Amino acid sequence: MKKGVLFLIPVTLSENVSAKSFTPYLIETINAIDTYIVENEKTARKSLKEAGIKIPQSDLTIHDYGKHKRNDSMVPYFKELMTGKDVGFMSEAGCPGIADPGAEIVSEAHKRGIKVVPLVGPSSILLALMASGFNGQSFTFHGYLPIDKVERVKRIKELEQLAEKNKQTQLFIETPFRNNHLFEDIVKNTSAQTLLCVACNITGEDEYIKTMSIGQWRQERIDLHKKPTIFLIYR
Repeated sequence: MKKGVLFLIPVTLSENVSAKSFTPYLIETINAIDTYIVENEKTARKSLKEAGIKIPQSDLTIHDYGKHKRNDSMVPYFKELMTGKDVGFMSEAGCPGIADPGAEIVSEAHKRGIKVVPLVGPSSILLALMASGFNGQSFTFHGYLPIDKVERVKRIKELEQLAEKNKQTQLFIETPFRNNHLFEDIVKNTSAQTLLCVACNITGEDEYIKTMSIGQWRQERIDLHKKPTIFLIYR
């Protein structure tokens, strides 16, 4: 029996920005499928509506791949795909599988011989790198830094050394309500010549992207509290 296709469907990074986030092909695709595997059902339904889905929400089959269900069997998520039906996969923000637990679903699809099709959409990591002016040929995304302050400062210094030694852009994030603490730790514990890019609320109405030396950042006052932010270091 022919298997279905797993479409990886990006989600907007901010509200009311679907026009600049989605391609016509994405809109065409979501209107051709009625089954989804999602990280968060509420977010997914809202995103599909914003993207312009015409299929009634009550007609959609949604498999919730939330954090409390990730140790369960994978079988239910693949029921439709294994019987020839195309399915969409969505994470909570940005692109599925990038800084996202959804890679497990994609990996399982490959094991089952299911075709995987990634759709074009916004990735805050790549958009921040594009806008930073830093090395886009060699870069590493580290995810979250340690919560413990001593460990966090140690890690920041390690990333600064890596950036200088390898001429490699170092990207990382923090839980939004801890952004200001992380920013302060970076500014206090790196060299004045090191470059820092702060990319905040990417694609949103109040998007803020700025690259300066640490010396210049020490004169700057910014508030990143509860705003999704990517931090990039380069030497």
